[in-house]
Amino acid sequence: MVVAVISTKSRCFNPLSLDAVNFLLADVRGALGPYLNVFLVTRQHWSLSEVGLVTTIGGLLGLAAQTPIGAAIDETRAKRGAIVLALAVLAIGASIIFALPNFWPVLIANCLVAIVGDVFGPAVAALTLDLYARKQLARRIGRNSAFDHAGNVAIAVVAGAVGYAFSQRAVFLLVPVFAVLAGIAVLSIPAGAIDFDRARGVDHEADGTGQPVGPADYGILFESRPLVIFGLCVMLFHFANAPLLPLVGQKLAAAYPKEATAMMSSCIVAAQLVMLPIALLVGRTADSWGRKPLFLAAFAILPIRAVLYTLSDNSFWLIGVQLLDGVGAGVFGALTPLVIADIMRGTGRYNLAQGAIATVQGIGASLSGLAAGVIVDHFGYNSAFLALAAAAAAALTVFTLGMPETADRATVALLPVSPRAPRDG
Repeated sequence: MVVAVISTKSRCFNPLSLDAVNFLLADVRGALGPYLNVFLVTRQHWSLSEVGLVTTIGGLLGLAAQTPIGAAIDETRAKRGAIVLALAVLAIGASIIFALPNFWPVLIANCLVAIVGDVFGPAVAALTLDLYARKQLARRIGRNSAFDHAGNVAIAVVAGAVGYAFSQRAVFLLVPVFAVLAGIAVLSIPAGAIDFDRARGVDHEADGTGQPVGPADYGILFESRPLVIFGLCVMLFHFANAPLLPLVGQKLAAAYPKEATAMMSSCIVAAQLVMLPIALLVGRTADSWGRKPLFLAAFAILPIRAVLYTLSDNSFWLIGVQLLDGVGAGVFGALTPLVIADIMRGTGRYNLAQGAIATVQGIGASLSGLAAGVIVDHFGYNSAFLALAAAAAAALTVFTLGMPETADRATVALLPVSPRAPRDG
């Protein structure tokens, strides 16, 4: 058995710091998210088309920035500073929404939030790729995802309580509070523990000399067939998945206006409580079972969930169906960074690819937000759910027929445990 020995440089890194980062970043993001849509519809009396327009514009600007931000994270040595700066902008955006919940201030703030939100995923994945060896990566990414889901549960409970005790509007004030805490957690990871090459996916042993291989050209994004296919599947998946929770929240808010925030929190908590153990399971089985069988389960559940929403308007039914989101999203969140790491191993463009996949994910989510809002306004909720189910079925078909098993790429030439990798316990 190979035992990881911690070097002097990395000994000062505590895995709990990365746990705290994932937990608190989820709190920061979760205090906005679907609560904004429900607040604008039920308290500010915006139409669903107006909400969809704001969501789409912010989403389009955000996705335009995702790939450049991923490339910038590859190049910068200040990965901790990038996260802290993004947290500051996010806190300002939430404060604007709280103080001025009118169309133009909300639009501008939402655009800022969408752009800086692109930083967190690639930056945290980069830190993880650096701090953990290849054999530990699946479990560590699963653990990252589990703490992210735990943070989402915590903020849903807190936001639900704040919204019920004070107002839906007060929920946005939670963002600056958790942003400060998240910033402290990020800075608790020592700068000296971060290796620039490892954090961008450069393989120090790829050429057999122990010297790092230079990064590939940007064209690798289009030359890698598995990455292109995976990107298409991600886009279709999120086109189908992104509007489901907001639509369910709007249905519940219309039926139970006083309990709107608490109902939305119930939906989020129900799914996140399932995502947490699913993420840990994925982290433990991704190497032995392979990536594709696990992903197929996530893709197969989505169209079933969308159809089930049409069968009843009962609050217990809707929240119960939302549990299925925990399986699909739990697998997706834990496996996506790992699949990208498999595909991009040794290229030095890991964060660029993270940004590119986030871009196509954002394209799907942004376009579906507007499309779902228009369908609901003209044809009703059930028509929107069925249309999203059809998109989910298309995603399942493409993934089944076109996506290869990427675990083979990681296991054929698996690196030994790095002497600087910390024990993950």
